Amino acid sequence: MEWSEQLASGLLQAAPDAILVLDGARIVLANDRAGQMYGWPRAELEGQSVTVLFTDRSRELYGERERLIAESGPGRIGTIVTTARRRDGSEFPVESSTTVVVTPQGRFAVAVVRDITERVRAEEEQARLRAEAQTHRSRRLESLGQLAGGIAHDFNNMLGVILNYASFVIEEAESADPDVSMIAADAKQVVRAGRRGTDLTHQLLAFARREVVRPQPVDLNALLTGSRELLCRTLGEQVHLILRPEPGLPAVHCDPAQIEQLLVHLALNARDAMPAGGNLVIDTGRLDDRIRLRFTDSGRGMAADVLDRAFEPFYTTKGSAEGSGLGLATVYGIVTQAGGEVAISSEVGLGTTVTVLLPAGAGVVPEEAAGELPVIDGHGETLLVVEDEDALRDVAGRILSGAGYRVLCAAGGTQALDLAARHDGEIDLLVSDVVMPGMLGNELAERLTARWPDTRVLFMSGYAQPVLASQGTLEEGVALLEKPFTATDLLTAVRKRLDG
Repeated sequence: MEWSEQLASGLLQAAPDAILVLDGARIVLANDRAGQMYGWPRAELEGQSVTVLFTDRSRELYGERERLIAESGPGRIGTIVTTARRRDGSEFPVESSTTVVVTPQGRFAVAVVRDITERVRAEEEQARLRAEAQTHRSRRLESLGQLAGGIAHDFNNMLGVILNYASFVIEEAESADPDVSMIAADAKQVVRAGRRGTDLTHQLLAFARREVVRPQPVDLNALLTGSRELLCRTLGEQVHLILRPEPGLPAVHCDPAQIEQLLVHLALNARDAMPAGGNLVIDTGRLDDRIRLRFTDSGRGMAADVLDRAFEPFYTTKGSAEGSGLGLATVYGIVTQAGGEVAISSEVGLGTTVTVLLPAGAGVVPEEAAGELPVIDGHGETLLVVEDEDALRDVAGRILSGAGYRVLCAAGGTQALDLAARHDGEIDLLVSDVVMPGMLGNELAERLTARWPDTRVLFMSGYAQPVLASQGTLEEGVALLEKPFTATDLLTAVRKRLDG
């Protein structure tokens, strides 16, 4: 064999793809890779008709391919993607590129065939992932629509109560002989509806993991035992509460107020599942490095389709008067924000078990503070109140002025800085909204305290993400009053911040 023939033979065997040299339909030469790919010994493959490697699909393409080979001059005639058959009858996807070669020995077709099984699998996986992503997007949009509809429904109900009872108050106050007791009763309805709105807002923030979290070491058993009376009132007389705390558990690092909220939501769900009465067992325990809190009721249970959607916001099988459908969604938000997990198991007629796993945390559980009433009146301190909502700014100014503070009010950051620059004297405390147009509250605080370093800062916000650290916790040194607040809430927070 001449040197050039040896080189050609070496290249043929070194090629990573199968190579078949065809004289018409007969295989006259094949490389080792072809034998491996098709499952034939190379010597047996040579001399066979190429049709032994065809599937029904590739056989349909062969006629057109054969015509192109016969009519084309030397050179490549194109690439096709089809399937091939191994000796054992199994089929696999291939990419075949054919070139016509004219030699002194005659005219031949050289087919370079690549096994594209992995490529096809990767493409199918990508297609599957795209389909899943589209399904997830559709589900998210459906959930968002359900969430928006639920919010609109509940808030419209509350606004309807507020608007109408406020109108009753105005009508009675402007009447010739106003009934003070009727005005007071109607005003209480307005306040009650407002509190329901506040509760709903906190539930939504907890579900979205945007609630402000104030974590600390918490004795879960002590918190559970201390909540017994509240849980009993929530469950009613027909449901028997059984607490089984496992002694010696380490503390969990969480927000105790959020855990109390979680307890109430799960108790309400258990009560609604047992309209004729039953038992609710709440037990605690340890599972590896996590603390388990488990609720087991003897209620009617949930069908599989309901169980699958249990954590969706505003999804409920109850009537509109029984619940909003935010309870379990809120529980999910609270637990995940605390770095834990929550799961539900249920069978129709046998009851439901909700299992919450919270990470065990180091630290000493803080002692209860003495129950003395704090002093909340002012002593002439100067406060700079910054709030872009006119009515709320007026409310805050009115509350603080009435309590003995000197109040400067601004509608935004730029105006606040100008007001502070013109003010003759110290500004003891900046009371600022967090999310404002033009300048966020934390930027205002930085600029103000850079010039007047003795000025303390109290933020107030219904959505405080800009001043929050990871997991929704407050940045170190940040004081925050959550909206909506009462006069007592505002005065207590201001006095606490001034007194350090």
